[in-house]
Amino acid sequence: MIRFVPGCSFLLLMMVVSPAFLQPDGTSRIFDVVKKMEASFQGIEDYACEVEQIFYQEGTENQRYSFKYYFKKEKRIRVDFHAPYPTLSLFYSEGDKEVTVVPFRPMGFIKLLLSIDNPKVQTIAGQKINQTDMGYFIQFLSENLNKVPQGEEDFEEDKDRVKFWFQALDYIKGKTRERYRISISKEHWLPVRIERYTLDKRLIELSVIKNYTLNTHLEDRLFVP
Repeated sequence: MIRFVPGCSFLLLMMVVSPAFLQPDGTSRIFDVVKKMEASFQGIEDYACEVEQIFYQEGTENQRYSFKYYFKKEKRIRVDFHAPYPTLSLFYSEGDKEVTVVPFRPMGFIKLLLSIDNPKVQTIAGQKINQTDMGYFIQFLSENLNKVPQGEEDFEEDKDRVKFWFQALDYIKGKTRERYRISISKEHWLPVRIERYTLDKRLIELSVIKNYTLNTHLEDRLFVP
C-alpha cells in the first residue's frame, strides 16, 4: 500500500506545477517573461504598430513587406500595407472564414472576399491572418516552453529589453522544430524583434515591430471594410 505524507504530497504538487521543475534546463527566466507578456496582453483592449517583415532564402533576403497593423479585442484585425502594395488593406474578424481584401484604399468600394486558407492572403511562410496577433504569439511561446526541451538558457537583459533564444515547433503548422531569437520591450512586454531560424541557425524570417500604441480606443468603423 502506498502512503502519502502530507508534507511530501505538497512538495510533489509543487514539483508538478512549478516552471522550474517543468523546465529543469534553466528557462525559468523566460517563463517569467512570458507570464509578464500574458499579464500585459490581458490589459490591452486594442493596439496598433508598424511592422517590417523580411523573408530569407538560403540566407539571402528574398522579399520584404512593411505595413501598419491594427488589432481590437475580440480579435478584429486590419492590415494597411505600405510596401510593396501601398494601397492594399486586409480586414478580418474572429470566426470569419474569409478575409476582406481592399486592393485600393482610395477606392474602398472595390472589395474581394478570399478564404483565410487562400495563399494570396497568407505570408510567404504560410501564416494565416488569424495567426498574426500578439495574443496568438504569446500563446505560441507559452505552449512551446511547456512541450519543447529548450537546452541551455541563452538570455540577455538590459534596462529596456530582454532577449532570449527559444526552440519551438514552427508557429504555422506546429510540425518543424526551429529556433527563434526574441526581443521584448520592458515598456509594454511585447515583442519588438522576432528572428526565426532553422535548427542550424539559418535565418528564415525577421520581423521588426515598432511604434506601438496601446488602448487608444480604436473605433469599430476602422475595422469595417
